[in-house]
Amino acid sequence: MLSRIKAWRERRILRNEAIDDGLWEAGCRALPMLSRLSPEELRRLRRLTTLFLHRKRFLGAHGLEVEQAMRLDIALQACLPILNLGLEWYEDWVTIIVYPEDFLPEHEYVDEAGVTHVERNPHSGEAWERGPVLLSWDEVNHSEGLAIHEFAHTLDMRNGQANGMPPLHPDMSPRAWSDAMNKAFDALNDCLDRDAPPPIDPYAATDPAEFFAVGSEYFFAEPQTLQQAFPAVYDQFRLFYRQDPS
Repeated sequence: MLSRIKAWRERRILRNEAIDDGLWEAGCRALPMLSRLSPEELRRLRRLTTLFLHRKRFLGAHGLEVEQAMRLDIALQACLPILNLGLEWYEDWVTIIVYPEDFLPEHEYVDEAGVTHVERNPHSGEAWERGPVLLSWDEVNHSEGLAIHEFAHTLDMRNGQANGMPPLHPDMSPRAWSDAMNKAFDALNDCLDRDAPPPIDPYAATDPAEFFAVGSEYFFAEPQTLQQAFPAVYDQFRLFYRQDPS
């Protein structure tokens, strides 16, 4: 009974809140990574995106009006990673706050001496365990994959604190995941220590959580780069996201 009610509600949303054809086509053209999808995958992505837009709340910060095209751009980057996972992977949060440009959140931390410090650094995106997801529209609009980075953090945090290991599927090996991620993380840091050109964005060397998020960006936006740099990581991402963009 509950499954029939859910299916009826989804059909009603898909019928009454359908994405305009022109808006959809423009949104897909704006994201070259979507060109790798088959017609059937694009059909499923459109369905998933419609439901995502219905369930999530978009708020503009500092007077920004989040227009339909902006909402669609963000929603497409949110839904691509969960195309074969399902919208329930985002069930823990609702709100997306969009800033016009980078923003300055405050973070408190306690040092080894027990002194509390307040840190204010510019951010282009941020994700919290129970939401919201914060994004800089200027960065999203000029950097394909930035939004994927933040939504990947929300997947990672389904296990609790972000640590670079999201909930793996039953057919995946935690040891294989850890081996691939740790070896690649260490190799990237070694590369930076030697002042050698890094194969991916050096921000990935910050910690395992950022390595997973940056790696997810590359997996969808520049899959060949990730596959060539860290083939074992690419294989684990292929198993986790249940996609093969390359």
